[in-house]
Amino acid sequence: MKRAIKIIAAFLILLILIWIGTLLFRSTASASVKHVFKTDKIQRTDVVRSISATGTVEPEELINVGAQVNGPIMSFGKDIDGKNVDYGSRVKKGMVLAQIDDETYRAEHQQANASHAQAKASILSAEAEIKQAEARLVLAKNNWDRAQMLQKQDAISKTDYDTYQSNYYSAEADLSSAKAKLAQSKASLLSAEAQLIKTKRNLDYCKIVSPVDGIVIDRRVSVGQTVVSNQTASSIFLVAKDFKKMQVWVSVNEADIGSIRPGMPVIFSVDAFPGVEFQGTVSRIRLNATLSSNVVTYIVEVNTDNTSGKLIPYLTANVKFIRSRRTGVLAVSASAFRFVPSPDLTEAPAPQLDRTKRERLLWVKSAKGKLRPVVVETGLNSGLVIELVGNTLKEGDEIVTGVSMAGGGPAMGDGGQQNPFMPKMPKMPARGTAGQRQRQMERSSGK
Repeated sequence: MKRAIKIIAAFLILLILIWIGTLLFRSTASASVKHVFKTDKIQRTDVVRSISATGTVEPEELINVGAQVNGPIMSFGKDIDGKNVDYGSRVKKGMVLAQIDDETYRAEHQQANASHAQAKASILSAEAEIKQAEARLVLAKNNWDRAQMLQKQDAISKTDYDTYQSNYYSAEADLSSAKAKLAQSKASLLSAEAQLIKTKRNLDYCKIVSPVDGIVIDRRVSVGQTVVSNQTASSIFLVAKDFKKMQVWVSVNEADIGSIRPGMPVIFSVDAFPGVEFQGTVSRIRLNATLSSNVVTYIVEVNTDNTSGKLIPYLTANVKFIRSRRTGVLAVSASAFRFVPSPDLTEAPAPQLDRTKRERLLWVKSAKGKLRPVVVETGLNSGLVIELVGNTLKEGDEIVTGVSMAGGGPAMGDGGQQNPFMPKMPKMPARGTAGQRQRQMERSSGK
């Protein structure tokens, strides 16, 4: 019994000694740990609140030039530089872009010309017949008038009287028939004129001309290829009217479309010109929304000046719609507001904030090496930097954004310390080319 009591007492004494050693070790380790504060300076900069989206660069006016007649392509026209019309050719309004075989349409036009001339001749013939019928009617009327006078005097036989009467009525009928033939000839002339206009237009359609001054951005046929027109004209060329003015068609999520308005300033960039920023303004919001994977998007048209000629069609644009902008204001990184130090690093507790005044808390290093809280009033927030309102802090002041341990310890955004009793992960050798390079360096250094 006494031996068991001695064993328990010895075990308790051992536990007390271990606990005392642990406390001494922790106090010694804590005393030897030195905190290094990560800081950021307050600077004057531009704070921009924006909506990000992607879009496609498009010509402001794109014309689809098609064919109105059927036939093979015989040749291409010449552009401003005297070269055959092709991709990128500059053309003027009325220039021939392509020539379709016109032999059939030329023959139809000649036939329509002949029918038109025949219709005109028929009118002349009908007019002559009318004059002849009028002359016969006058003669028949005179004979009929004399026969009526003679019949009253019984100086003419009944047979002659009936003959003169019949001749008069027949002359009237011939005149009406001649007039009807004239009307028919005029109708034939109108039909011939319409056919002549149609064949002339079809003949003209064999020459495909540019409707505007612009640049050919697409050629969809080759010489010898047969084009077939139908109710929808077949597409042969795409001509951009003016490259000095371009548009960006931006796909905007329904959650952001309420903040977009016509006239809103826009900045965008394209991968083809890194570091170059282009300006634009919102022109129109299309109301025909698109539903894809349960996401509703709207197309917003952005007008931009392309006098420099850098923008070309169908480039992908990274667009920012400028909702608000502050130029040359005091600002600090948003990460400074997310830093919350541990109580042992501060010389005073954090004060209460008035959210109605948009007050937030920053931490600055004091003369004692501790952190001192500073209440500031914030303005515009871009997500990366936040505007500072008022004169609590000035340009160049350093703000603490994090803390790390001396000797390469990890940075602690919340002011925590690294536990010295935590095991460290073993350093794994590098793999691949980097590993081979590391092993070669170790061998050359004699390790």
